[in-house]
Amino acid sequence: MKIALLLVGYGNVARRFVQMLDETRPALSQLHIEPVVVGVVTRRHGRAFDAAGLDMARLDDVLVADREGEPSAVGFISDALARLPGDQWTARVMVETTTLDVRLGEPAISHVRAALALGADVITANKGPAAFAYRALADQAVRAGRSFLFEGAVMDGLPIFNMVRETMPAVTVRGFRGVVNSTTNYMLTAMEHGESYESALARMQQAGVAEADPSLDVDGWDAAAKTAALANVLLDAGSTPLAVAREGIGPETGARAIDAAKRGLRLKLVARGSGHGPAADLRVGLEELATDDPLAMLEGQANALELDTWPLGRVVITQRDGGMEKTAYALLSDLMTVCRGLPVRSIDRSQR
Repeated sequence: MKIALLLVGYGNVARRFVQMLDETRPALSQLHIEPVVVGVVTRRHGRAFDAAGLDMARLDDVLVADREGEPSAVGFISDALARLPGDQWTARVMVETTTLDVRLGEPAISHVRAALALGADVITANKGPAAFAYRALADQAVRAGRSFLFEGAVMDGLPIFNMVRETMPAVTVRGFRGVVNSTTNYMLTAMEHGESYESALARMQQAGVAEADPSLDVDGWDAAAKTAALANVLLDAGSTPLAVAREGIGPETGARAIDAAKRGLRLKLVARGSGHGPAADLRVGLEELATDDPLAMLEGQANALELDTWPLGRVVITQRDGGMEKTAYALLSDLMTVCRGLPVRSIDRSQR
């Protein structure tokens, strides 16, 4: 299977994904999967296209900076896919890893719409499409007979959406709760042991986990976007991050973490969703948890999500080590789903 990959966004996650394609090439070859990166478009560093395949080792040398009059990223996607006739490829896949706009979900939503409209499968690690427009995009993918996959949008490489879609048939998800932001969990753990807010944050920035502007993490926006994505997919909420009740952490939170620990509790930033449809209750906030709670046991950058289901009850999935490599793996996992040719459906909770 010869798979044409069009990369929209080429930051750390996308670069690690490309490296992982090389690292797993022997395993992919055994499955007769041959991924070929044919196009890259970035916001700052330019764009490149070659229908025969780009030399990714020399990509930085061939990226052409945007010039006046050149098409937008959506235009680039349309032009590139038009130059990749479907009959010459087993699949054409857009891999979308642009930065989240937590107010609108753009431009990622427009990128997804453009690719689906031209018959390409879509993989994204951006939370925006699922957090703002899941149902519309899932319906468009079904009509086009294509995949719209976003496993890396919520908990790095953990197979949350794949698990529910493929391995939990006829299960009703009644709600969820989780620790879904690595930066804030690390900071809470550090502050609980006496480290300052500023020092803990600087450590996460130095590690490349938190951005230079960390407000998405510490103000709770990242967790709110993940909450909306989970709720839209699992609870049919039709929500957005703007509708999620939200609390973050600040310098004063350290004293709360230390006080909770003295009382035999642990302070965690917990994302919650319960109910069904537009009436679903969605929130992100600080909670004091008993030490035997699976969320309280999380140290450092660890994440976990608990699903409240019928008839399976409470199901917990934990990732003890988060980070960029795991998100890159989520893109690879979604690519494998496309290549397996599974009938990828939306997780339809509208009738539950």
